[in-house]
Amino acid sequence: MELGAGGHWNNWVGNQSFISQYAAVPESEEELCALVAEAGRRGLKVRVAGSGHSFTPVVATPGLRLSLEKLSGIRKVDMARKRVSLAAGTRIGDAGRALKALGLSLTNQGDIDTQAFAGALSTGTHGTGIKLGNLASQVVGMRLVQPSGEILEITDADPDLLNAARVSIGLLGIVSEVTLQVMDAYNLRERLWRDDFETCLANHDSLAAEHRHFGFFWCPTPESRHLYCLPDTAPVSTTSKLSDVCEMKVMDITDEPPEAAQGPFERIAYSSEIYPIEYVPNFHELEYAVPLEKGKDALCEVRALMQAKHLDCIYPLEYRFTASDKGWISPFYEQDSVTVSVSGGPGIAYWPYLREVDAILRQYASRPHWGKLHFMNREDVDALYPKANAFRDLRRKLDPDGMFLNDHLGLLFS
Repeated sequence: MELGAGGHWNNWVGNQSFISQYAAVPESEEELCALVAEAGRRGLKVRVAGSGHSFTPVVATPGLRLSLEKLSGIRKVDMARKRVSLAAGTRIGDAGRALKALGLSLTNQGDIDTQAFAGALSTGTHGTGIKLGNLASQVVGMRLVQPSGEILEITDADPDLLNAARVSIGLLGIVSEVTLQVMDAYNLRERLWRDDFETCLANHDSLAAEHRHFGFFWCPTPESRHLYCLPDTAPVSTTSKLSDVCEMKVMDITDEPPEAAQGPFERIAYSSEIYPIEYVPNFHELEYAVPLEKGKDALCEVRALMQAKHLDCIYPLEYRFTASDKGWISPFYEQDSVTVSVSGGPGIAYWPYLREVDAILRQYASRPHWGKLHFMNREDVDALYPKANAFRDLRRKLDPDGMFLNDHLGLLFS
């Protein structure tokens, strides 16, 4: 079987790039299996590029780089059980539009919807909601292409295998299809406003408990919100301050029609039309899941660091909630969490800043989003993930020659 020439690849923000010997864009699961089998015969490493939204070198490979962009769309629908199977390359936004046409919705999703579904769930991507799990927690079945080119079908009849595979960073095989537990279609009412930091913190617990979704961006300077294209919510602000403020957001399911929304900072629409916001790819992000009960403490420490020492680091800090799950190497494994994310700006020497944020967050046994910048090593993984060695054992069993490893992931999971 012929393999196409590879070449240079870089991610969406340009902080990760590499050159692979080969590249391919399969148009069917059968072709994907044949490509992987051929790579195995040649002793090549294989990784999938997804939509390139990871800030970490999870895609890099010297061997065969695959794109699943032509494996897209709904494959099967079980309306009785509200289960939908998607091809792995389906973008989250396209999935939302297809589900809307079926009268269904994702239970939750993040604030970017241009990611490939398999890549997003495999790295631990999430939205916000204190009682809602990450994207992978909606997975009830998967099809994984093994190094031989054969398909490993995983269902919820084998919960251990499913929990290992839900968040696996592509290390247990290449996801060709994913089956999701969805729900009846619903509309969300979104409301935005601005609080000062103290007011936000005072209302932190009640807002998280009272709303299906609550999260905010802390903006250290007036310029901060422009870096993430956040709207100017001054007309509904509870404070006259322009710096050290929180851009607040709550979302709740509603039966009211879109015209019931009041004012420019409230809207009602189908779920997957409310979740995403637009980001300019001008940032390099670090994000850790902090145990829920330590979230406010961690937030205050990072804020103090930024205000005292890193005045040129003005990207908003994003703060969200995610419920625990059973994914073996999920950031939220058996831990209700808040996620604290900060960003370095291209052209700024941001590594010292990110390392100091890491030093704060690791005090709280925080776990990284695998697609965002972090400083974890093998010992950290062992300390933070009780199932780490079980995951490694399974990886070695399924991929004994390390076809799906790369240098970055090998340091953590070989």
